[in-house]
Amino acid sequence: MYDIIVVGGGHAGIEAALAPARMNQKTVLVTSNFDNVGSLPCNTSIGGPAKGIIVREIDALGGQMPKTADKTYLQMKMLNTAKGPGVQSLRAQADKKVYPRYMQEVLKKQENLDIIEGMVEDLIVEDNCVKGVILDNGQTIEGRMVILTTGTYLKAEILCGDQKHASGPDQQKESKYLSEKLANLGMRIQRLKTGTPPRVEINSVDYSKTSLQPGTDANLAFSYQTNEFIPIEEQTPCYLTYTNEKTHQIIRDNLHRSSMYSGIVKGIGPRYCPSIEDKIVKFSDKPQHQIFLEPESAEMDTIYVQGFSTSLPHDVQEEMIRTIPGLENCKILKYAYAIEYDAIDPLQLWPSLETKIIKNLFTAGQINGTSGYEEAAGQGLIAGINATLKNQGKEPLILKRDEAYIGVMIDDLVTKGTDEPYRMLTSRAEYRLLIRHDNADERLMKYGHDVGLVSDQIYQAYLDKMSEIFAEIDRLDTIRFTPKHEINDALEHFGSARLTEGISAKELIKRPELTYEKILPYVEAPKLSEEQRKRVTILIKYKGYIDKARRQADKQVKMEEKKIPADIDYEDISNLALEAKQKLSKIRPLTIGQASRISGINPADISVLLIYLKQKYNEE
Repeated sequence: MYDIIVVGGGHAGIEAALAPARMNQKTVLVTSNFDNVGSLPCNTSIGGPAKGIIVREIDALGGQMPKTADKTYLQMKMLNTAKGPGVQSLRAQADKKVYPRYMQEVLKKQENLDIIEGMVEDLIVEDNCVKGVILDNGQTIEGRMVILTTGTYLKAEILCGDQKHASGPDQQKESKYLSEKLANLGMRIQRLKTGTPPRVEINSVDYSKTSLQPGTDANLAFSYQTNEFIPIEEQTPCYLTYTNEKTHQIIRDNLHRSSMYSGIVKGIGPRYCPSIEDKIVKFSDKPQHQIFLEPESAEMDTIYVQGFSTSLPHDVQEEMIRTIPGLENCKILKYAYAIEYDAIDPLQLWPSLETKIIKNLFTAGQINGTSGYEEAAGQGLIAGINATLKNQGKEPLILKRDEAYIGVMIDDLVTKGTDEPYRMLTSRAEYRLLIRHDNADERLMKYGHDVGLVSDQIYQAYLDKMSEIFAEIDRLDTIRFTPKHEINDALEHFGSARLTEGISAKELIKRPELTYEKILPYVEAPKLSEEQRKRVTILIKYKGYIDKARRQADKQVKMEEKKIPADIDYEDISNLALEAKQKLSKIRPLTIGQASRISGINPADISVLLIYLKQKYNEE
């Protein structure tokens, strides 16, 4: 008898298994092939716009992905540095071989965690409550909680041209029956699709026709605990090239041979990571599209052709890839393909990621309709925490939209649903200035400490760090410069106006062209880390904007605090619109705030609901 059973060893499954084990739960991870645990079957990057912030949040909560990424990257880069801190995020080019190997070692060494190789094909369910799982060999494993993190393996099919065959990613064994069993238990199943581009031999590329894309020359890391960094000169470069009209014409001439456009594909593909043929059709006015050439591993001779995902047949792939500058004589080592798979409708989940249909059954990752390693890992961590908290008789951890991108993602899934692979974007977060790359620890580390995933030592170090930051901000407010001060020459050098009257160091940093680091020689600074210095600049320079966003978020928090009773009967609310009754009954929102975000629910419906709650339950 296990406390927690985790099904699947992808990025969601790893976090879902490690978190309970580290919270002293007897945990088992069931995976079809342990050598495939932590694999990077598509892009070998970790992070990116919004996604990089999710990885930072995983670290603040005590997860594993950021620590592994920091130990196994080929290149580290900060994106959107020319823009404000609300959209900056980190991206690592991970090593396809080393990353999963590192993860597997972490799992092997983890106390309270057993690992079983096998394919789960059914659940043990009694009185709508899960009791365990059944493997394809008939073996049963009993557990108090089950977390499904099956990725793209449910009834998975590989598609290329007019060919289709049953298979998971990288020719791994697919799960044949589990999604059908879930449907029989009452779960709504949807069919989704994603894909991967070709890989070419690293020495067959003419890099002189491409643009060099180096990493960022700075000490960058996903984890707040990382203190060793790879120098920029030792990082692996990536390269940029473009498609052209020749490429586009070949694709247009062969659209009828694409799995997507021939009618073979039944699933819905990702809007924000489309295939190259999708780009040509939907953005026909674009003369070119970016293609990034990204090395996959220091131990491999393969280049990942990012931006060139396709389901066109092999002969067309050969023809069109050679129209791209730098790839005219490339050798394709692995052809692109599309993959279809089953997923559940995430509207069937509570914000804790427990299913509404079957008690004690949690789901996380691509089974919930998301795409991306980072989105999966974030869900896996929350599912693992909440399954444990339920075992402990405690309330679930539900992150709010102003607290985390993970909170935005889960709220979107369980409140709005998705009919295509969901990808995290900065534009999805209405409070993105509050949930930045730099302050994930400030937002979430207390939660990680409270549940037992962040040690006392790490948490105290965080408290000390923040205390030093705020003390320095207060000190800067006491330092004043006059027009006679030597800092005037430095201001001219930085393109800033000379002083005509006295000003504090804190006010000076608010100038757009200045930072805390630029005025350090003039303020006798204490020994702060590079991270602390950057945080001082952000907290001073953007204070007005942050305060405004905080006031807006606080208004929404009041809506989140208005709970909706679990036993409410929406059919009993006479003045509520029919559509509102149907959607509220289907989703069963936990708060007025969540109800207000349901598609089709308007302010008038919320007003009627509030009046009803006041009359029926005496709620203010």
